[in-house]
Amino acid sequence: MFSPSYMVVNGKTSIQIANRYRTPQTLGADRLAAVVAAFSQTHSNTLVIDIGTAITYDFINDRGEYLGGNISPGMNLRFLSLNEHTSRLPLIESEGEHPQFGVDTETAIRCGVIDGMRHEIQGYISEFSLKYHNLSIFLTGGDQIYFDEEIKKRTFADKYLVLKGLNEILRYNIEQKTISNDEQIDIQ
Repeated sequence: MFSPSYMVVNGKTSIQIANRYRTPQTLGADRLAAVVAAFSQTHSNTLVIDIGTAITYDFINDRGEYLGGNISPGMNLRFLSLNEHTSRLPLIESEGEHPQFGVDTETAIRCGVIDGMRHEIQGYISEFSLKYHNLSIFLTGGDQIYFDEEIKKRTFADKYLVLKGLNEILRYNIEQKTISNDEQIDIQ
């Protein structure tokens, strides 16, 4: 019976950047892979914003040191939280009317959540841009479609960033002879 080899990407995985996260064993493989992919393309100060179930903001400096990041609720969590933790607010969808100001409860929630996220993202971009010159910004994740047109002028939008990062980590480990090039690899 054939037992395929596999590679687990976690805080112990050999990577091509310096991981300065205080608890590397708790760092999600998706976050690590995203910064590896972004840095491999830029080799500059880089902010990676992944907009999905959660929004993660991860930073790697121009010396290839991953310094950490922040996590906040994503779009669906915000909608769900308003519904579950209030007595009268309905659960609504992100799709629908989006005026400048909410004109009823549904549009007020939709505008509040989406515009609040946009302001949060723009705030991080502004703050990091002031502190780190020549900042590269990557936008990825399932909900980035709501924001990439508005923010795209200043960012690289790449929905495959995490997958590219996993591939970079795999390639690096093959080059470093941590794993064999002819082994079948299953990245978990």
